[in-house]
Amino acid sequence: MSTEMNLTKIAVFKGKQVRKIIHHNEWWFSINDIIEVLTGTERPRKYWNDLKVKLIKEGYVEVSEKIGQLKLKASDGKEYLTDCANTETIFRIVQAVPSPKAEPFKRWLARVGYERIQEIEDPELAMKRMRAIYKAKGYSDDWIEKRVRGIAIREELTDEWNKRGVENPREYAILTAEISKAAFGMTPSEYKKYKGLDRQNLRDHMTDLELIFSMLGEASTTKIARGRDMKGFEPNK
Repeated sequence: MSTEMNLTKIAVFKGKQVRKIIHHNEWWFSINDIIEVLTGTERPRKYWNDLKVKLIKEGYVEVSEKIGQLKLKASDGKEYLTDCANTETIFRIVQAVPSPKAEPFKRWLARVGYERIQEIEDPELAMKRMRAIYKAKGYSDDWIEKRVRGIAIREELTDEWNKRGVENPREYAILTAEISKAAFGMTPSEYKKYKGLDRQNLRDHMTDLELIFSMLGEASTTKIARGRDMKGFEPNK
């Protein structure tokens, strides 16, 4: 199932930020952030490189295979490929770091990772958390309901595209741009520029009416794709 929520988030352990991202339907964490939290070092990347060598020497030869380079936003606002790992691998790494924070961090990590498992098993929990986040940001209940409904309609559309042979992320982006041009006369990137946005989520900055038009465009596209039995990228475009 696809989702339109930003899948990159910041978690906080004892006042320190740990970047995390959904990958393969589970949380993956920035290893450098975790090293910095546990050790307080100002050179977490070097510490991590040295630790990798130590782990391999100790027999954890799969360490490189279990690490993924995923794009995370840095302090300068740009996204960079960053060494990340899932909860299981992070536990193994934490065990190799001599730190009094190791045990409380492992408990924190287990709780944070479990939240995602809960959301996969019960999507309603994810929706509740999302509503709470938007509420805390000052959005009205009416706007939040439209936003949530819009996400469901978007997921229905992308699932339909997937069934019909549209799988490449670039193709999804092109098809989405076609809907946006039909609804607003602009592609999403043009629309973000028009609204003065940079990396912010466009739909989080839409009015109620704009959300309604977005839903209408995507729901109509789903209905047309089914009604005409569109197969592949070009017919859907």
